[in-house]
Amino acid sequence: MWLSDFDFTLPEELIAQAPAVRRDASRLLSVERQTGAITSRQFVDIVDNFCPGDVLVINDTQVIPARLFGNKASGGQVEVLLVRRSPESATGKDWLCMTRSSKPLAVGTHLIFDERLSAEVLQAGDDYLRCIRFDCQDDFWRIIDEIGHLPLPPYIKRADTLTDRSRYQTVFARERGAVAAPTAGLHFTAEILDQIRAKGVEICNLTLHVGPGTFLPVRVEDVSQHKMHAEYYSIPAATAQTINQARIRGGRVFAVGTTVTRALETAASDIGLLKAGDGDSEIFIVPGYRFKVVDALITNFHLPKSTLLMLVSAFAGRELMLRAYDQAVSEKYRFFSYGDCMLIL
Repeated sequence: MWLSDFDFTLPEELIAQAPAVRRDASRLLSVERQTGAITSRQFVDIVDNFCPGDVLVINDTQVIPARLFGNKASGGQVEVLLVRRSPESATGKDWLCMTRSSKPLAVGTHLIFDERLSAEVLQAGDDYLRCIRFDCQDDFWRIIDEIGHLPLPPYIKRADTLTDRSRYQTVFARERGAVAAPTAGLHFTAEILDQIRAKGVEICNLTLHVGPGTFLPVRVEDVSQHKMHAEYYSIPAATAQTINQARIRGGRVFAVGTTVTRALETAASDIGLLKAGDGDSEIFIVPGYRFKVVDALITNFHLPKSTLLMLVSAFAGRELMLRAYDQAVSEKYRFFSYGDCMLIL
């Protein structure tokens, strides 16, 4: 497979720059894998697709205001993106971060964000990351909430606002740690979740902290040579039990987003038995992959040549998926994080 196999033409005006007026006001493109039927609907119609005994799996990760602006002690401006706590940190003060400055930050560089928060670059990490140790005079998260900015995706050409603090976050966000939203979940409201439960569907959660790698371009033409970024996930015992029992009795597993899909497929055995626990998911799902747990996928529209487009192409078939994307473009669907939604059955 070649990177160019996953390309499509997208007019820039279809890239959503702001959320819909209401979470559930988005459109829904329904794609049926067996028949190839593609139907335009509204997101509120998604409830009609569930049956008693099905399971809906959501990602309860919470986006943190991970984008910090400060200065080097020498005076130069610097931008730091918190990615994840360093697993080797004994104090919990060390973070793996992406940085931006006029010159690459050398080990030992001191950073100042405000009078309560400073940091030192400890080492250059793997790939694009640096390990940075923070020193704070108050509760770390309180400071981050006050001075940090939500890391909106690079294709949203504006600064983050107070509105983004709530709308670039799902209604079921609980666990701090993501630097990007699990965007398929942004469409759900408490009311829609209640309607789904009323149909005899169990809703269960897992956590996968979305990392910045989700926006990094694939830089190799031969897709098999791409190295997938790692993301931390955790699957509770109750979630694994619910999903395993549903599969035994013939219920379908609906995954809300590619993040849920990656976590479930990482933790599943070859026979589709889901194991509780946590770890890092580095699974790279491309056409030819045999799905072990997920029966239906709710997802937003993804960037051309992205690993996420490869994942949904693996689930639905590349030709069907590109045909669905062509229809979405012709019908002027809104694309990417704040855009419309797709249901693949």
